[in-house]
Amino acid sequence: MTGRPDLQTLVLLRRVRDRMDLEYDRPLDVTSLARAVHLSPGHFSRQFKAAYRETPYQYLMTRRIERAMTLLRTTDMSVTEVCFTVGCTSLGTFSTRFSELVGVPP
Repeated sequence: MTGRPDLQTLVLLRRVRDRMDLEYDRPLDVTSLARAVHLSPGHFSRQFKAAYRETPYQYLMTRRIERAMTLLRTTDMSVTEVCFTVGCTSLGTFSTRFSELVGVPP
């Protein structure tokens, strides 16, 4: 059973979370994020969820949707353009997740 992350692991997880905040528009996957802080993907995912109460994927998608909301409100970009600008590779997944988080389609 995995408990709460220790202080050293929390520092590493914060570094990854900060990277996700800055590089949300780039291709990021659990394996490369875990590798960057020298943790196995499984351990990284479990510890991230224990620390932040959501998986790395959920956290990243939430950041992307937040940025997408801003772009949709402040630019003339189409939904498709916004989808790819924020780093999503599937319009369907983007639209579904957007609707789940925001309550309305993009």
